[in-house]
Parts: sequence; structure tokens; C-alpha cells
Amino acid sequence: MAYKHGERNQAVFFPKTIDECVANDAPVRAYAAFIQAIDLNLLNIEYDPNKVGNSSYNPKTMLTLLAYGYSYGLRSSRKLERACHDILPFIWIMGDLKPDHKTIAEFRRKNRNSIKKIIKLCARMCVEMDLIDGNVLFMDGSRLRANASVQNSWTKKKAMKALEEIDERIERLLNECEAVDEEEKDMGSLVKMNEELKDKKVLRERIAGILEKISKEDSSSLNTTDEDCVRIHSRQGSHAGYNGQIVVDDKNGLIVNSDVVDTNCDNGQFSSQLQQAQVVVDGKCKTAVADAGYVDWEDISNTDIEKTDIILPSCFQASGKEKKAFDASHFQYDEQNDCYICPVGIKLLHSGYDPKRKCKIYIGGKACLKCVNFGKCTKNKHYGKKIRRSDYEKTRAKLEKRYEEPDAKKIYNKRKTKVEHPFGHIKRNLGFGHFLLRGLEGVRAEWSLIACVFNITRMIRMLGVNGLITKIRSPG
Repeated sequence: MAYKHGERNQAVFFPKTIDECVANDAPVRAYAAFIQAIDLNLLNIEYDPNKVGNSSYNPKTMLTLLAYGYSYGLRSSRKLERACHDILPFIWIMGDLKPDHKTIAEFRRKNRNSIKKIIKLCARMCVEMDLIDGNVLFMDGSRLRANASVQNSWTKKKAMKALEEIDERIERLLNECEAVDEEEKDMGSLVKMNEELKDKKVLRERIAGILEKISKEDSSSLNTTDEDCVRIHSRQGSHAGYNGQIVVDDKNGLIVNSDVVDTNCDNGQFSSQLQQAQVVVDGKCKTAVADAGYVDWEDISNTDIEKTDIILPSCFQASGKEKKAFDASHFQYDEQNDCYICPVGIKLLHSGYDPKRKCKIYIGGKACLKCVNFGKCTKNKHYGKKIRRSDYEKTRAKLEKRYEEPDAKKIYNKRKTKVEHPFGHIKRNLGFGHFLLRGLEGVRAEWSLIACVFNITRMIRMLGVNGLITKIRSPG
């Protein structure tokens, strides 16, 4: 069979323009159309077509470069610089201009506060195009590595231990200096020893400053490379990182809102994430769904449960275990007399309050010792059976009951296919397992950009490139 051979030196009559080299249905055109439709004033990015003075790159072009680069896993400024030389769609975006990596990195750094808002503008555009309705929202979080080493994370214990070791070393160096000075007054210099002593003192001041900052901010640890990140625990071990949050709409699986928080878990994030999403969808959310990782009854109580149908299992419900015979749920609470009544009729009276857990404590006392179930229900001879009643018990009971209803189970079962799909695409297909920027503002900008990119990619698959461009230019 004969082979086909190309001819690189073949002359072309009437050379093509760069625009002709890119197909009309190339995805890059959809990204460019989306960025062109954004009002940069809403992002607080200066954009003046009539600007005079020293020339700079068009911010819309630079933003398109970042968005398209992130959609193919090209995030570093050096890779984007090379792409502008070698890859046709990137050459098309820049109109054959070749920004260097410093220019790209500086644009991203200077505009990180603005870029973090891009997902909200993207979601609003999807609402206008009737691709997001906001009735049912799913939320989830995922741990992502920070651009910092966990070895640079300091705790109080680690800092105090290091200070003790340094103090001991400084003491030994001072003693050695004094001994050598006394014995060898007329001999060589002790410059090396004095330099080591100086280095140890500088290190001591640095660690003392870290310890002071940890104590002042009342934090568990501090990373000296990225002070905003925290120690996260995952299947791959412990790392310095952040918790990336997303809220996804049920209609087409598009991301409504993204956020990054400096916590190791989702606990306590439900109300804040829902509030941010409600702003985007104009408060249309009727049903909010999350997994047991978000269980924090105090935080959830900040949400208007009467207006929003919350489907969220308790930790016990998520475990799938059966309740034991003498579980607290089998004890009846008498609200009028503020006491619990056990299955055999013994009253558990209010005996105190736990401010740390924010719950009342009820005990059966000596009456439990005479009960036929003593030894099975409780073995405590001092105060008998003990039950803790949370200040937010009504919220817990209501949501547990709601989760058990068949229609709630049906909605909850959709959660994995809706909210975990974006994480799979972002972390596996795009290789986004870690952040490049540092600090909360920087990582929020990156996470917002990648969430926006996911939405555009999904819309292209739903509508096609030309269909999406038409929708963007005439959303009505």
C-alpha cells in the first residue's frame, strides 16, 4: 500500500488568515464569545477601548487565554506562553501576539479579586439563557492541595519544641565560644562559630514570630509558605490545602456558585454556600441537598427551613446502621415538664448544660439502678442513663424525618450524578488537583475560573459551539 507524503515547502496561493485556519465550530470560538459577552466593569477589570499611552494587552483577550487554557489543563504561565507560539487556537485567541509568561502571570495575579467573580456572571448568563432554573440545588466540597508543603506547617507544639532545641543549641555555642576565647586568645578567628550563632538567633526570632501569630489568631497551625491554607487529610495522606465548594443546579448540572474555604471538612458550610447560590438564582431555590458532611445543626438553623426544603441525612442515617434498643430516640421527650421518659416509664430529669456541645443534660439517677434494664440500657451507677438534648434538636428531628420520606430519598439519590460529576471532570480530566496561586483570594480566583470553564464545556456539549454562540449573543 502506498503512503501519503505531505509537502512542508508547498507554496500556498492566497495564504489563509489566522481566522480561516480555525473552524467555525471550534470550541475556542465559544470561549471567546462568552468572554466578549461579559461586562468587565462588573468584574472591576479596567477596560477602555479608547485608552491612550503605553500599549497593553486587551484584558478580554487575556481572560479568554486563561479560560481556554484552563479548559485543556494548561494553567501555568509558561505553558500558556508556549501555547501562544505553538497551538493554533491559542494563536487565534491572541491574534498572533506572543505575551511572555511574566505578563500572563502578572495579569492573573493583579486581577485575582476580579476573576473570582466570573462564575457568578457565568451562572447569571445561564439563568438568562434558561439553562439554570435554581429550583433544586446540590452542594458538595472536595479537598485540593495548596501551593505549599505540609512540612512548612507549624503548630504550637512544633514551634515550642523547635524553640527549646534552638535555645539549647545557642547555649552550647555560647559556652563553646567562651571556652575557646579563654584557651586560644591569640589563635585564629571564630568567624564560623559566630556565624552559626547568628543564624540560630535569626531562626529563633522567626519561629518565635510564628508562635506569636498562631497564638494571636487562635489557629491550630500556620503554614509559612501560604498562611491561609490548612492541613487537609485525604486518602493520599496529610497535605497543605483548601476545601473547594460548588453548588450545582439540577436542571442541566451546571455550577451555580463556587467557593474555597480554609477548613478540612464541609461541616458548618451549608448556610453560607446556600446563601451565595440564592443570590445568583434570585432566591428561587426551593430544595437544597447535601451529604452528611455538612451536618452542623446550629449552622443549618440559620437557614429558613420553612421556605427551603432541606434534604440532608444525619451522620447516623448516612452510616446505614440500625438504632440500638436503648438509643435516645426511643425515649420520649416531655416538653411541658422538660424531661425524658424511658420505655419503662422512668423520668430522666434535667441536670445541667454543656456549653461546649450546646446541649442540655438529662439523667435517670438512682431510679435506673432498680430498673430491669439496668446493665443493658446503662451501666453507670452514679447518675444512671444520660441523654444530651441539643439546642437545635427540633431542627435535627425535622430534617431526619424529612430525609426518610420516599420523595426526599429519590431527590437525594440524584446528588452523586449532579454534584460529584464536576469534581470528576475537573480533578481527573483536567488534572486540577492542586492550586497554583497562594492565599484565599488567589485560590478562589482559580476555582471560580475552573468552575466557569466546566459550565462552558458542558454547554458546548448540550448546544454545540454555534448553538451556544447564538444563545450567548441573543439569550432571550
